[in-house]
Amino acid sequence: MSASDLKIETRIGVKRKPRRILSIVSNTTLLKGFPVGFFAEEMTRAFLMFTEAGHRVDLASPNGGDVMFDTHSDPRTPDGAYADDLISLGFVHHAKFGPLLKNTLPISAVAVEDYDAVWVAGGGGPLLTFKGDAALHALIAAFYENGKIVALICHVSGLLLWTRLFNGKLLAEGKKWTGFTDAEEGEVNAAFGMTLNDYTIQTEAAGIDGTSFLCLGPNEPFAIRDGRLITGQQQCSSAITAELVLEALDEQ
Repeated sequence: MSASDLKIETRIGVKRKPRRILSIVSNTTLLKGFPVGFFAEEMTRAFLMFTEAGHRVDLASPNGGDVMFDTHSDPRTPDGAYADDLISLGFVHHAKFGPLLKNTLPISAVAVEDYDAVWVAGGGGPLLTFKGDAALHALIAAFYENGKIVALICHVSGLLLWTRLFNGKLLAEGKKWTGFTDAEEGEVNAAFGMTLNDYTIQTEAAGIDGTSFLCLGPNEPFAIRDGRLITGQQQCSSAITAELVLEALDEQ
């Protein structure tokens, strides 16, 4: 008889206090002439985990209204790389959740005190639409300054390059964090046969004093929690990043 045959293990579920989480995605814009939005799994995986935990999730975007999955990450794209993303596929066909993509809440209507955490998904849009969005930067700073959990994944960790706290210091100052890497940008550029983004998060982070950008290899799941700031490297890190958010909420 093997050791595995002798192993007895039990598990119980975690009973959680219901919380409210704001999930923010990018509005649609053009990148090199084609429309981009946000990376599907980077929103939907966390959305599912949060709702399964009993939390309420509201979907917002800077401008409100209609938003879209990046075509690259959309499981409905013929012969696409993410055709097996059943969570995102289920989301768009869900009678309640699917319509949220047509009617996101504008961030101007968000009251920070109504939420316990904010989760922001990455993708093709954020490096373009989020960089100059002072209102979004102020909202992320307000979440953090008011003791809320701030979770950023993939390209959207670029918000840490621009978001300043009320004292004028960058939120990234003194923090350990991660995001889409230069190596991953290189792989994407090679796949598309062009340089998609004019700058990279990792290179820009290297120019910030007192911050530590950490990462693993391309597409390796990796997430960091530094106090109330939680970051994930890329879409492969969606689940473990969301787990860190759930743990941080349990501690509040």
